Amino acid sequence: MRGIGIFAFGGPEVLQVVELPETHAAAGEVRIRVQASTVNPTDTYLRKGARAEALRTVPPPHVPGMDVAGVIDEIGAGATTNLAIGDAVMAMVVNHASHGGYRESIVLPADAVVRAPAGKSMVEAATLPMNGLTARQSLDQLALKPGQTLAVTGAAGCYGGYVVQLAKADGLRVIADASPADMALVRALGADVVVPRGDDIAAQIRKVAPGGVDGLADGSFQSGAAVGAVRDGGSFASVRGWAGFDRGITFHKTSVRDYNHRADLLERLRQQVEAGRITLRVAATLPAEQAAEAHRRIEAKGVRGRLVLVWTHS
Repeated sequence: MRGIGIFAFGGPEVLQVVELPETHAAAGEVRIRVQASTVNPTDTYLRKGARAEALRTVPPPHVPGMDVAGVIDEIGAGATTNLAIGDAVMAMVVNHASHGGYRESIVLPADAVVRAPAGKSMVEAATLPMNGLTARQSLDQLALKPGQTLAVTGAAGCYGGYVVQLAKADGLRVIADASPADMALVRALGADVVVPRGDDIAAQIRKVAPGGVDGLADGSFQSGAAVGAVRDGGSFASVRGWAGFDRGITFHKTSVRDYNHRADLLERLRQQVEAGRITLRVAATLPAEQAAEAHRRIEAKGVRGRLVLVWTHS
């Protein structure tokens, strides 16, 4: 079975086609014949060695990838699922060493896999699980009530865009940032107010929310520059785990690995896609063999939506 992996940490050029052992669904698992693997910034961190210590005792190749979509071709005994062989599905992959989503076939727990949204391609479906669940987790941590105000930094990105759309579905008022080139996009995602992106983000948000926002989801990792936008006693969610000690603000570390096995939440996201509440954004597709090029494009910045690797099966 083919995959895309690395034998040494480094630049995009270390990614290569590798042979991986064939795997089969055990009890409680399903196997997916992968058609699309999404490329996320977190994949580039693995490639560069961010998890080098954790992987020190694990023999390579190390395979990146946290999102897949494809077709179920095997169901293990005793799997509690309403899925059947031949169903088009999507899933988040919690990467353990060589178990990433850049592969032709993957075995996952049945409670992490749901049907792909009706009317959407495999490529589109693959862009939802990890970023959608991350956005959902941040909002769950912030626990704002309908009518309260949420600020979102990095709103043009996939995480930020999903936060905007899910927050609107939750009945929140959303203030989001954007560069001049992205303002129309962020408005189209549903933000009530769009402010200029920049180092003065807290001041920009305070212009339209003088008392401060109730919560903030920090998708652009502005941390200390952004926290000033939050009111005393408000809340702040960060996917980088940043935490300050300001004015009674509650700080949350969003770690999507904690939402593994949450097919219930992924199913809700699927329903919201089908209802038109969530927009799936594909920047471009590339053959899986061109994973290195996908990493180069991500690291060059400016990609809007997700790059997706496509697998061709014989």
